[in-house]
Amino acid sequence: MLGPVILAASRSDRMRRLISAAPVTRQVVDRFIPGESVDEIVPIIRDLTDRGLELTMDVVGEDITRPEQAAAARDAYLALVDRLGELELGTRAEMSVKLSLFGQSLAGGHELALANVRPVVEAAAAIGTTVTLDAEDHTTLDSMFAIHEELRKDFPQTGCVIQAYLFRTEADARRLAASGSRVRLVKGAYKEPAEVAFQQKREIDKAYVRVLRILMEGDGYPMIGSHDPRLISIAQELARRAGRKLDEYEFQMLYGIRGEEHLRLAAEGHRMRVYTAYGTDWYGYFMRRLAEKPANLRFFVRSMITKG
Repeated sequence: MLGPVILAASRSDRMRRLISAAPVTRQVVDRFIPGESVDEIVPIIRDLTDRGLELTMDVVGEDITRPEQAAAARDAYLALVDRLGELELGTRAEMSVKLSLFGQSLAGGHELALANVRPVVEAAAAIGTTVTLDAEDHTTLDSMFAIHEELRKDFPQTGCVIQAYLFRTEADARRLAASGSRVRLVKGAYKEPAEVAFQQKREIDKAYVRVLRILMEGDGYPMIGSHDPRLISIAQELARRAGRKLDEYEFQMLYGIRGEEHLRLAAEGHRMRVYTAYGTDWYGYFMRRLAEKPANLRFFVRSMITKG
């Protein structure tokens, strides 16, 4: 049950200072976040796409407290779009955005986030790619889904994320599994109360399969966000039963986790997209990666002991 503890630490300024100051931290962070700038990330994009993989790019950063920070986040994504345009990868390199980074939690945050994310979606469409709206904690989801619906009026390829551990997700999946929709299903990485979310891994896994079946049997484009070998096998079987071709769904996994599996799935003809984050404000993203999987935490602690 270390996950909730780590997620709490992700919001602690004291823990942020302690972990950021540890000599080994940068080395371990590089496993999950391979660069801090667009220039540093371009060789990673080229390498992954040369190996038959696709990407969704995330400029890390959260806890926005001022509108000018949200505008800076927008501009960082627009700079990323410019570089992706030069690479001419089309949908092989899309982007993922957290609306909290665009000002969603500020006063008037819903309108502010929409105003900031729209130019990014427009710019992405202009170079032949798209944007997926990441899900955050349950209190932000109604706003996220409303922004998603608004953006899809002009940019129907805009995707969104749903989280299996939330009780509401089956209903959300039924609503979203429509023609032209793009929906990424993940287990969920935020600390949520028992009133709104399953707490046990077994229940979360069962919910994941139920929701994935809805998406596979629907008319949209499912994106399977999981590293779990069992769920990957189940996804393949559900796709087969639904009569889906290999290009009618895709797998998504995080950069730095199960890299050999990325290549295996791509070699089998699956669309395999690597969620690749970069930027300087890496702490919250990094801590959630530790919370999601005990092996990630063990890797970090072992490195602290042997290298610190």
